[in-house]
Amino acid sequence: MAVSETPTDLPAPDAEAHKSGFWQLTLGSIGVVFGDIGTSPLYAFREAALGAAGTGEINRPIVLGVLSLIVWSLIIVVTAKYVLLLLRADNNGEGGTLSLMALGQRALGRRAIILLVLGVIGAAMFFGDSMITPAISVLSAVEGLKLATPALEHYVIPVTVLILVILFAVQSSGTTRIAAAFGPVMIAWFISLAALGAIHIADDLSVLTALNPAYAISFLLSHGEISLVTLGAVFLAVTGGEALYADLGHFGRKPIQAAWLYFVLPALLINYFGQGALVLAHPQAIENPFYRMAPQYLLLPLVVLATAATVIASQAVITGAFSLTRQAIQLGLLPRFEVRYTSEVHAGQIYLPRVNAMLLIGVLLLVGLFRTSSGLASAYGIAVSTTMVADGIMGFIVIWKLWNWRVATAAALIVPFVLVDLTFFTANLVKLFEGAWVPLLFGLIMIVMIWTWRRGSNILLNKTRRTEVPLRDLIKSLEKRPPHIVKGTAVFLTSDPDFVPTALLHNLKHNKVLHEHNVILTIRTAPTPRVDQLDRVEYEGISEKFSIVRLNFGFMESPNVPKALAIARKLGWQFDIMSTSFFVSRRSLKPTAHSGMPLWQDHLFIAMSKSANDATDYFQIPTGRVVEIGTQVTI
Repeated sequence: MAVSETPTDLPAPDAEAHKSGFWQLTLGSIGVVFGDIGTSPLYAFREAALGAAGTGEINRPIVLGVLSLIVWSLIIVVTAKYVLLLLRADNNGEGGTLSLMALGQRALGRRAIILLVLGVIGAAMFFGDSMITPAISVLSAVEGLKLATPALEHYVIPVTVLILVILFAVQSSGTTRIAAAFGPVMIAWFISLAALGAIHIADDLSVLTALNPAYAISFLLSHGEISLVTLGAVFLAVTGGEALYADLGHFGRKPIQAAWLYFVLPALLINYFGQGALVLAHPQAIENPFYRMAPQYLLLPLVVLATAATVIASQAVITGAFSLTRQAIQLGLLPRFEVRYTSEVHAGQIYLPRVNAMLLIGVLLLVGLFRTSSGLASAYGIAVSTTMVADGIMGFIVIWKLWNWRVATAAALIVPFVLVDLTFFTANLVKLFEGAWVPLLFGLIMIVMIWTWRRGSNILLNKTRRTEVPLRDLIKSLEKRPPHIVKGTAVFLTSDPDFVPTALLHNLKHNKVLHEHNVILTIRTAPTPRVDQLDRVEYEGISEKFSIVRLNFGFMESPNVPKALAIARKLGWQFDIMSTSFFVSRRSLKPTAHSGMPLWQDHLFIAMSKSANDATDYFQIPTGRVVEIGTQVTI
């Protein structure tokens, strides 16, 4: 295997890990990263074993076959693919589907359509996962109430709904205080998983033979179509594996690897083996093997701990949805939604009201529609398996082009993982009419919205470009016949500094004045998560009265224009917010039959444009310094 180059920009957080405390980051990752995959024992083994048995009885080949499939899925999909391989494919220390897309585009040196499609599909499916994870996790935990006291069975749905409503309601006030308890709670959870499993492995020690992959292979070869259904349920054990990669930027590669390999994975394996041994000794325990492992007097405390763990798992995907939405906005995939900051210290702690409301509505609909964790299990895996397939294909491009591996070597490494992901995707697709249609439908809606936004934005850009005037031509004209000059600085926001901003043209046309200092301001999103302060501002003086300023932000940063412009002082522009006016063009869009898009897509694009947050709010420009000039455009 010839490798001419290995990744040169390995995660910066690893260097920081030693400064901030390696073990502190490791413990922190346990509280945030592993909530989703850590709560899978609540339902994964039960659903897989019941699916394998069909209408028959649970027997030894089924238990050992299912356990072997779970064990090797955790080893191949999570440990080998994500923990050991993709965690090394970082974009300036950041991970996740959109980061991997940006990294692949950087490797190719262009915006390849295949990478854009894969990134959009992966992101859309993550939103679907963000609805299903809170629903199935909290519901599966609260279902323990009916085992503790059968009379409480009627309260399972109301209690689940109450917990979910409270969870989404607290998002607006931030999660800093709650997050402080995440680590200790999840450590207690994983210790409980291991303890319960270790106690019951003694029920039938032969369960440990499931470590032999021959049991998994034998089960798949001997069960025909049922094996495909079983694989779809087995996949529930690895959902959340993609979160390890998405949270790379928060904790760094080595802390996440250490937490998984030395703590989380062993606890999960021990618990799954304990469930298997319990069912081998007492087949009737398959009704709910996780809670049946606990003695009766510990059942209620375990339900409380499980509920806390599932709330943490839900919090992680909700926060991930907020972060992913902001990345999509910065990359031009979605309109500017309102972003609120819930922490003065951590820039990553954000709250998006519309996304939060959308997720809550979706989660409550799922709970009301399926009503049990078993019902929701059919809807769960398809979203995650689709994201994993997209990650695998984009990972191949990064390994081949960015790491400079030979194409055959890169394919030999990544293709087996993609084939495994495709197998799981096919297995989950079998459950299309049982519930898998839900995340697919939601993902399709997201894809249509992203496609419409990008397509409409390009049409709008091309249409306005035809009527625009080159900036330098206007400057020459103004030098020959200058209008009335007023004191102060005018900043005109535009996407292309080579042409005159619409707001500047209308200001000259209607007000017939020009400021003594005029700045053409362009805000650009870099293909990296963050931009160094030294590269934040580019200043270019093009005449006595005109200059061009370009502000560069990473796709995970929140653009703050006043702070960035203050940096321009070092480059020669004496920026003073109190003597500066920001001119913004507000466009009123009207549909037309010849826009290039179907009429329904015109209306969708216009509706999305109207829902977008004000540019002044999004770029954090003081509203008292803003002048809006309206124009009407047909699209």
